[in-house]
Amino acid sequence: MSKLTFEITGMTCGHCVAAVDRTLKGLDGVSTRDVKIGSADVEFDESRLSAAQIAQAIADEGYVVVGTR
Repeated sequence: MSKLTFEITGMTCGHCVAAVDRTLKGLDGVSTRDVKIGSADVEFDESRLSAAQIAQAIADEGYVVVGTR
Protein backbone atom coordinates (compact mmCIF):
# COMPACT_ATOMS: atom_id res chain seq x y z
CA MET A 1 0.00 0.00 0.00
CA SER A 2 1.20 3.49 -0.85
CA LYS A 3 0.47 6.64 1.13
CA LEU A 4 0.13 10.09 -0.43
CA THR A 5 -1.23 13.49 0.47
CA PHE A 6 -3.02 15.18 -2.40
CA GLU A 7 -2.92 18.98 -2.26
CA ILE A 8 -6.26 20.22 -3.59
CA THR A 9 -7.54 23.68 -4.53
CA GLY A 10 -11.17 24.70 -4.75
CA MET A 11 -12.24 23.15 -1.46
CA THR A 12 -13.83 25.86 0.69
CA CYS A 13 -16.25 24.19 3.10
CA GLY A 14 -17.42 21.04 4.80
CA HIS A 15 -19.51 20.10 1.78
CA CYS A 16 -16.35 20.12 -0.36
CA VAL A 17 -14.56 17.91 2.16
CA ALA A 18 -17.51 15.49 2.21
CA ALA A 19 -17.65 15.36 -1.60
CA VAL A 20 -13.94 14.54 -1.93
CA ASP A 21 -14.10 12.02 0.92
CA ARG A 22 -17.11 10.27 -0.63
CA THR A 23 -15.39 10.17 -4.04
CA LEU A 24 -12.20 8.68 -2.60
CA LYS A 25 -14.10 6.09 -0.55
CA GLY A 26 -15.88 5.01 -3.73
CA LEU A 27 -12.60 4.08 -5.45
CA ASP A 28 -11.57 0.43 -5.29
CA GLY A 29 -8.34 0.05 -3.34
CA VAL A 30 -8.39 3.50 -1.68
CA SER A 31 -8.63 4.17 2.04
CA THR A 32 -8.94 7.77 3.23
CA ARG A 33 -6.91 8.65 6.29
CA ASP A 34 -7.79 12.35 6.55
CA VAL A 35 -9.63 14.73 4.25
CA LYS A 36 -9.72 18.43 5.09
CA ILE A 37 -9.95 21.70 3.22
CA GLY A 38 -6.97 21.77 0.89
CA SER A 39 -5.75 18.19 1.19
CA ALA A 40 -6.54 14.50 1.34
CA ASP A 41 -4.33 11.86 2.93
CA VAL A 42 -4.94 8.49 1.32
CA GLU A 43 -3.58 4.98 1.36
CA PHE A 44 -4.03 3.06 -1.87
CA ASP A 45 -3.15 -0.17 -3.63
CA GLU A 46 -1.02 0.70 -6.68
CA SER A 47 -1.90 -2.63 -8.27
CA ARG A 48 -5.52 -1.45 -8.51
CA LEU A 49 -5.09 2.21 -9.49
CA SER A 50 -2.52 4.96 -9.81
CA ALA A 51 -2.11 8.33 -8.13
CA ALA A 52 -3.06 9.90 -11.47
CA GLN A 53 -6.35 8.02 -11.47
CA ILE A 54 -7.08 9.23 -7.93
CA ALA A 55 -6.26 12.81 -8.96
CA GLN A 56 -8.59 12.45 -11.96
CA ALA A 57 -11.44 11.27 -9.72
CA ILE A 58 -10.92 14.37 -7.55
CA ALA A 59 -10.88 16.53 -10.70
CA ASP A 60 -14.10 14.90 -11.88
CA GLU A 61 -15.71 16.28 -8.69
CA GLY A 62 -14.65 19.78 -9.69
CA TYR A 63 -11.48 20.24 -7.63
CA VAL A 64 -7.86 20.61 -8.77
CA VAL A 65 -4.98 18.52 -7.47
CA VAL A 66 -1.98 20.85 -7.49
CA GLY A 67 0.54 18.40 -6.06
CA THR A 68 1.26 15.36 -3.96
CA ARG A 69 3.60 14.68 -1.11
